[in-house]
Amino acid sequence: MTRIGMPVPFGFTITTEACLAYLEADRSFPDGLWDQIGEAVAKIEAAAGKRFGDLAEPLLLSCRSGAKFSMPGMMDTVLNLGLNEAVVENFAQVVSDGHFVHDSFRRLVPM
Repeated sequence: MTRIGMPVPFGFTITTEACLAYLEADRSFPDGLWDQIGEAVAKIEAAAGKRFGDLAEPLLLSCRSGAKFSMPGMMDTVLNLGLNEAVVENFAQVVSDGHFVHDSFRRLVPM
């Protein structure tokens, strides 16, 4: 989509191989994966001009499965990663629609 000029949010991919290595290691990150995720988030922060966890204008991320076809038991999309109680309270004061911020957090919690 970026090749045809569509505005696509910044992102990164965690490969199936990394997910399998995580499961095979008794749910422990493979060597270097956490550092790679940190580097990828830092690139998104730089491109977006926002920081993950910032209280006034946080970078919010979403996480989704990249499977071609969704199957029962597969992960659903999780929106608004980066919201927490402190971020919500401060961000709600900064934006003009505090109800929207609180509702977004309310929806994140059960995900």
